Amino acid sequence: MPAPASPRLVALDGLSQIIGEGRMLSDVISDPVWQDLTPPERATAQRLVSETLRYLGRADHVLTPNLQRQPPLRVMNLLRMATVELMTGGAAHGVVNEAVKLAGRNKKTAPMKGLVNAVLRKITALDASAWEQAPDTMLPKWLRPKLAKAWSKPVVARIERAHAVPPPVDLSVKSDAAGWAEKLDGALLSTGSVRLSARGQLSALPGFDSGDWWVQDAAAALPVQLLGDVSGKRVLDICAAPGGKTMQLAAKGADVTALDISEARMTRLRENLARTGLPAKTVVADALSYDEGPFDAILLDAPCSATGTIRRHPDLPYVKTPTGIDDLVKLQRAMLTRAVQLLSPSGTLVYCTCSLLREEGEDQIKWLLSQGDDLDLQTPGAAGLDPDWISPEGGVRLRPDYWSDIGGMDGFYMAVLQRKGPLAPA
Repeated sequence: MPAPASPRLVALDGLSQIIGEGRMLSDVISDPVWQDLTPPERATAQRLVSETLRYLGRADHVLTPNLQRQPPLRVMNLLRMATVELMTGGAAHGVVNEAVKLAGRNKKTAPMKGLVNAVLRKITALDASAWEQAPDTMLPKWLRPKLAKAWSKPVVARIERAHAVPPPVDLSVKSDAAGWAEKLDGALLSTGSVRLSARGQLSALPGFDSGDWWVQDAAAALPVQLLGDVSGKRVLDICAAPGGKTMQLAAKGADVTALDISEARMTRLRENLARTGLPAKTVVADALSYDEGPFDAILLDAPCSATGTIRRHPDLPYVKTPTGIDDLVKLQRAMLTRAVQLLSPSGTLVYCTCSLLREEGEDQIKWLLSQGDDLDLQTPGAAGLDPDWISPEGGVRLRPDYWSDIGGMDGFYMAVLQRKGPLAPA
């Protein structure tokens, strides 16, 4: 009978699927072999995958001088994973021995046990400065030039530096954010989110079972803030799952309709609503054919490349490609057009994407405003909004390198549009 899969073996298989096959980590960890692990083992495996992807550039930098030529992908990934462990505090003897054992468990990699042992023993002899001075993992070749053109190469380098820092956990709370920041030993951010100072099992923290808060990156929490006072208003949340923005709206007293095309994702949204005890109408439908308007306010968090979330999802550079971006842009425009049609006269629309690409953000708003004169771009107003975040056309551009001294934020674009009211009678 074969030995049971260890967290390291499961992580190595996952790495090879992400880097070699372009599978997303969220899909990989749903495989049965992951579910066979205990919760602590599963957490260890996921951490090994995420940290190896996050520090891949550094690992390759310190490994390359110790390799005459790059070995097959599985062996290279094994060396990368072990190198990251060694250079971030792992016990040298245990990490090297485990890596050699892993190499020996596969017929194709077993002949390279000696190589794995020899290379990793050289890595253990490196000074800590070799790791600290190694370059950060670079953005994909198709994405880096686009961002350099938009903001400059130094800004891109700062974004890559932000991606190399494990992101903190941010929370949105129903009420009394300052009180919850104190209870959870966190920090109250200027925009109203609570940032935790330590990692741990979230479900064990005060307020989880009672549904007083939910996990939501501080950047992702801003679009709802831009809508202003929504109490008593009829609000449509398009592409609502998993529900962070829906819960924000409900907590602010809005009459919320949460719309999403995915039944599976909507199931998760309903679970989140049940835990927090917040009310919302949930609808599974295609936004392009939905016609239950008009609404006083609409939040459109459009499908996008998700390039702004690489700091939280280091697998994305190995999964996302420029293929399909044009289709996303067309879909975003169709959804913007439909959202405007569902908006009541004088209603407010907030458009947002978790993308770093101008074509999914700034350029979309310029296009929308060119289609007619029935919309006004509003000056964004929200607590804690830094003036430097306002983009030239009047939207809000957030980048991972912002707030770098306190842990950064996801990359986002958002804009506030108001539909002009009906013409006064002649």
